Amino acid sequence: MAPDPRPTLVKTAPLSQDAVAGFPLLSRERPPSVTDLLVRPLRPEDAASWRRLWAAYLDFYETSVPAETYDITFARLLHGGDPNMGCRLALSGGKVVGLVHFIFHRHCWRPENVCYLQDLYADPAMRGRGVGRALIEAVYAVADSRGTPSVYWLTQDSNETARQLYDRIGQPTPFVKYVRG
Repeated sequence: MAPDPRPTLVKTAPLSQDAVAGFPLLSRERPPSVTDLLVRPLRPEDAASWRRLWAAYLDFYETSVPAETYDITFARLLHGGDPNMGCRLALSGGKVVGLVHFIFHRHCWRPENVCYLQDLYADPAMRGRGVGRALIEAVYAVADSRGTPSVYWLTQDSNETARQLYDRIGQPTPFVKYVRG
């Protein structure tokens, strides 16, 4: 079943002091939550905005990909490119301010697919304003629409700001990731 291509309007509200207790980075003065946030699927006309945000995401993790990988990935993420890959963009004031990439795949321990939330990025000027949460919730909605209850993601253990959100919206696991040596 294909994901619902319709945009989702996400209403957000500022976090209360109780909600940020124990999260020192969140308890500082923050800009207000975005109230006009729109989360929608990637479109062909989003190429430049998507590329700008994905390049910034890769820079954040001090990595890069060859130029042709941008084109290949963009094509895969567009509707029809690969039904098991998806992208949602967050827009505020008509400007693209965040992105999320996700991949559905089979799993030996489950009859249904699982969803890997691969990349999540919010424009630095928009952080702490509900963009990351809205993008994760959009992935949850796509996964639910496809009968995929399991969504997982990875982050660097030093990414404290993001981990404060992840600790509220997900559950950490005791697993350590290894890669081919």
